[in-house]
Amino acid sequence: MRRAAGSAVSLWIAFAAVHLWLGFLNLYGPGLPMGDVTYVYLFWVERGLNEGEWVGLDTAWVYPVLALVPMLAAYAFGPDLYATTWLTIVMALNAVALVSIIGVQERARRAPVAWWWMLFLLLVGPITLGRIDAVTVSIALVAVMLIADHPKWGAALLAIGAWIKVWPAAIVVAAFIALRARAAVVMSVLVVSLGVVALALPFGSLLALASPITQQTGRGLQVESLIATPWLWVAAAGQPGTRVYYDQGILTWQVLGEGTALAADLMTPLLALAVLIVAVLGLVAMRRGVNELELFPVLSLALVMVLIILNKVGSPQFATWIAVPIVLGLAWQRWGGRSFMTPAVLGLMIAGLTQVIYPVLYTNLLSLDTGMLVVLTVRNVLYLVLLGWAVQQIAILCWRPRVAAPRLEPAVDEEGASA
Repeated sequence: MRRAAGSAVSLWIAFAAVHLWLGFLNLYGPGLPMGDVTYVYLFWVERGLNEGEWVGLDTAWVYPVLALVPMLAAYAFGPDLYATTWLTIVMALNAVALVSIIGVQERARRAPVAWWWMLFLLLVGPITLGRIDAVTVSIALVAVMLIADHPKWGAALLAIGAWIKVWPAAIVVAAFIALRARAAVVMSVLVVSLGVVALALPFGSLLALASPITQQTGRGLQVESLIATPWLWVAAAGQPGTRVYYDQGILTWQVLGEGTALAADLMTPLLALAVLIVAVLGLVAMRRGVNELELFPVLSLALVMVLIILNKVGSPQFATWIAVPIVLGLAWQRWGGRSFMTPAVLGLMIAGLTQVIYPVLYTNLLSLDTGMLVVLTVRNVLYLVLLGWAVQQIAILCWRPRVAAPRLEPAVDEEGASA
């Protein structure tokens, strides 16, 4: 049994089964899990191709400009096969991510990490493939598997991911603080960013390229976000003026009530402040000589969790982000990093609850069903617990510096395969 679990063939069979199941759910399952892909992404692409008006170049957009690349690629076989092509692209990217985790040997390296990721994908459900986040997660997974031996390439991939959707920038910040190769990290990020701007600017405006940041400021509180949870309970209790509504401008469900506008206005500066506080903690740990094996994974997790918890958007696919720092932590704990068993368990619980919320019983949540509000509240509390664990680990590292930091290099197991 143990030999089968460590077999690359077993993992690839599981990979195929998981992706076929998730693909089936995306195409035929309840709740329209691929609604963003088949309606919104396809609309943006066809407007650009047919009318010459490109989001992110000619007009403001919620995503960075490189998000157009996978959306356009999914149009390769036309609109009728757009959803299938999208799923195929994501599966191919995830296959590359799996190779980066287990290698190409018959005996898979880091097999337990790969099995955890397969289970995580299965528990999150169809949303893990049916959003632009799927592209960035796979890119970021490859990046963190590379960054120890090839910091320039790892950082470059993270920068590319951040130009598709901003969240991988959190791991870039963690890498800059925690890794000794920070000069390589900065150089790679600058080269990628300058290259993207240089390529895109002749086709659009600088204002449009910067619009992913400005577009977030005017949004309200999305129902799945942690900050919206109290108002959902108030609305369920029948408080006049507090309700769930659909925002036609940004195509999402939000909550409205006394104090929601103020809360929405405060979230962006609070998020920036929290990122700064966590970054300062990371800097203190780094300055006290803590080794990067321990610091980088927990700092990455803390910063990603801040982006999720203090985000007024709170889309269900945000749960997929946590796979990257957890996979990183699980992989590096064998080299001498801190144990990541606690976040691994919490991550699986968050994943399962997220699939219940969306798409399985999303309509029940919008109708303020008490059971669904409990599920959402528990999931959001687990987000807080995961952030608390990560911040606690950084605080512990601040007070327990290591004198000598081991080099970031793979260990070799008894069979001669990289661990």
